[in-house]
Amino acid sequence: MNKQRVLDQIKADILHQNICPDLAKQANQLVFGTGSVDANVVFIGEAPGKNEDLKGEPFVGASGKFLDEMLDSIGLSRTNIYITNIVKYRPPKNRDPSREEKEAFIPFLYAQLAAIAPKVVVTLGRHSTSCFLPGLQISAIHGQTHDITVKIENKQYNWTILPLYHPAAAIYNQKLRQTLRDDFKTIKQITK
Repeated sequence: MNKQRVLDQIKADILHQNICPDLAKQANQLVFGTGSVDANVVFIGEAPGKNEDLKGEPFVGASGKFLDEMLDSIGLSRTNIYITNIVKYRPPKNRDPSREEKEAFIPFLYAQLAAIAPKVVVTLGRHSTSCFLPGLQISAIHGQTHDITVKIENKQYNWTILPLYHPAAAIYNQKLRQTLRDDFKTIKQITK
């Protein structure tokens, strides 16, 4: 089965299994992910916001514009990366996703990563970072790669995780802008 068919099946499974029905009821739509299924780099945020919920694509608001700027700075664009979130429905009033919501969606996120098989998984912010590197603080590990092994259905996957600050953090805290720019250069070094 080709990668796109696998991803389409994962999306269908989320809908069929009615994952997080309370979130699904109040959201406009499932925001699954976009980009190249052959991407070397997958970016993972926490959950869709208002604009993402309306458009059905991750990172299309102000954070998305800043992310596009950062991608451009290292010679990448949305056409050659893949971008998704842990939680695939917008939490009400843009609240943080709960631990239970993240746990409900993590098997589907892992399946997305297994299908795409990127060289590096870039976690954007503390929520997505904690799903791969629990107990570590983003302020202490941003810009540093971490190799992890995940077991899915008796098969092992080795992923390189690169935690970065969420683009929204750099929008609200100007001091983080340069930090994020510097950390983005690591992506270029890893994917050479």
